[in-house]
Amino acid sequence: MKIARFIGFAGVSAVAFVLCFSQVSFANDSLQVGVAVEDITPPVGFPMAGYYHERLAEGSIDPLKAKAIVFKDGQVEAALVVCDLIGIALDLSLAVRKRASEKTGIPISNIVITATHSHTAPDYMKELYLHLGKENNDPLRATYIEKLVAGPVEAIIKAQSSAKRSMLEFGSARQKPPVSFNRRSVMRDGSVRTWISHDNPDVVRAAGPIDPDIELLTIRDDTGLATCVLSNFALHLDTVGGMKWSADYPYFIEQTLKNSIGSNVVSVFATGTCGDINHVDPKSRDRNKADIIGNSIGGSILQQLPTLKAVNNPKLVVKSQVVSLPLQEASKEEVASSVLILQSARKKEKVEFLDHVTAHKKLMLDQFRHREPYANTIEHITWGLSRSLSNVGATIPVEVNVITIGQDVAIVCLPGEVFVELGLAIKQGSPFTTTMVVELSNCVETIYVPNRAAYAGGSYEVTNSSLQPGGGEILVETALRLLREAATSRLN
Repeated sequence: MKIARFIGFAGVSAVAFVLCFSQVSFANDSLQVGVAVEDITPPVGFPMAGYYHERLAEGSIDPLKAKAIVFKDGQVEAALVVCDLIGIALDLSLAVRKRASEKTGIPISNIVITATHSHTAPDYMKELYLHLGKENNDPLRATYIEKLVAGPVEAIIKAQSSAKRSMLEFGSARQKPPVSFNRRSVMRDGSVRTWISHDNPDVVRAAGPIDPDIELLTIRDDTGLATCVLSNFALHLDTVGGMKWSADYPYFIEQTLKNSIGSNVVSVFATGTCGDINHVDPKSRDRNKADIIGNSIGGSILQQLPTLKAVNNPKLVVKSQVVSLPLQEASKEEVASSVLILQSARKKEKVEFLDHVTAHKKLMLDQFRHREPYANTIEHITWGLSRSLSNVGATIPVEVNVITIGQDVAIVCLPGEVFVELGLAIKQGSPFTTTMVVELSNCVETIYVPNRAAYAGGSYEVTNSSLQPGGGEILVETALRLLREAATSRLN
């Protein structure tokens, strides 16, 4: 295999390690890959996501993007679009996938829209709800919703049209120094608390593990130039703060890669299962910022790129399945109490944080479960309004998507904010050498997806899940079944 590489290592910006050869050999000329990027940055004054009160953006630190990768192998095609958004509402997913499928011919089930989970991204769900219902809306907000739907669609179209034979390389990097930490702690009374310092004498231990590995897939053209680096790492995005748009630490990963590989390389960061993982070390008072985290992850990727292996016989297999996950209840009494709590919060009266979280969730569940909701939901919440999930009933339909390439690479896409234990279970059971497990795909309305054991401990993530216990394990079982089917199909 003859490859041209131009890779600078972290901390050695003035030195380039260059290996130049005349051509690239392809194991399978039928595999084609295209990459495209579209801007989805909202205007100043659009609502910002991430918290339980309205925040209007005052500017932009760095742009928000929709980044699409299209894989083509004969008649089989798949598209993965990663957006700098806090989550992908099912309404948005359905609108984008339907339009993209109509324009490209890629089956809807073979298109995945996923989010990085930036908290400095738009709170768009109410505006999308109004748009889909053809209801009146502020012109600035309505115009952005049109851009938000069109951006990922256009990225898919451009990626498909630019697809060409490519060589893929795969592997993983171990993130050092640590930048991710399990944010849940077991207490002496047996409960679990989120975001608590281990200086507290009642802390026994971290409640769970982390996933220190960065899964990697590099795409090279026929000159050997790296055109795209797809990376997957389990770390929550909430490291910027403030009132300006930002893609958070993945922006700095891309800048690190561009500075070493070249300005044309596209960094696509797909968030791993990090529902219980964030950037704050509970054993330290120091808190890493977005640039430190992104530059460190980018450096770990660069160090590993020369060791990646070529994907041999890269047959493309795509699998998906819709599963129904049981929703929690929302009684008439719970909804009435929740309305009072949300009204108090709007008046800036003191409300306990977890009570506020529960109230918001119960209003979401009210519109999902009931043909005639107990409350007029749109009066009380913005995040969580849904046309497609209105009156869905006792379960929420979600998709599990699997894209595999040869025997070496699998990309598993799950809904919601998934606990790391569930992602690790999929990796451990996967028959593929490198398995990326990507959360926040196609449907965010599950909110958090804890493992069953976490419900016993409680705390924030369990409070902020719309699912009954066991939903996460259903996702794991479905993903492993699809991976086995893909592995079998590959051999035929």
